[in-house]
Amino acid sequence: MIETTRLILRRPEAADWPAYRAYRLSSRSTAPMPEGEAWTHFAAFFGHWALRGFGRLVATLKDGGRAIGHFGPFFPAGHPERELTWTLWDAALEGQGLAFEAARAARDHAFGALGWTTAVSYIAPDNARSQALATRLGAARDPAASNPYGDATQVWRHGRGVIA
Repeated sequence: MIETTRLILRRPEAADWPAYRAYRLSSRSTAPMPEGEAWTHFAAFFGHWALRGFGRLVATLKDGGRAIGHFGPFFPAGHPERELTWTLWDAALEGQGLAFEAARAARDHAFGALGWTTAVSYIAPDNARSQALATRLGAARDPAASNPYGDATQVWRHGRGVIA
């Protein structure tokens, strides 16, 4: 568990399903999906923890405990390197600094407790908010990095090798 000024970041719990489901079935998701597929993606949070010993964290508001998004370390099979992810599940929460607060805490956890020295974030070319967050976190575009998503995303590098 990681605590910030306004958030608690923790392992996913079954009780996070309704908020995650609402996000994945909405147009907010980069790929809105049927409920069954959303369930499979949600279950992958738990499987990643079981298989890798780490995984994305669910951010909850300290005030009320509402789950608001997932953030942090991700390294699925087939990906060329470790990734830092961030997603707010509700657009009404944008512009409050919550994504930065959670993403920074998750990044610091990966580079601290997990011992990472570098990571990437895969960001859609038209996602200006996510690109701004990556920049604020100190990441820089890395066009030479291997990209499992091809032209659908840009690679942003954190840590070693970042030229700001």
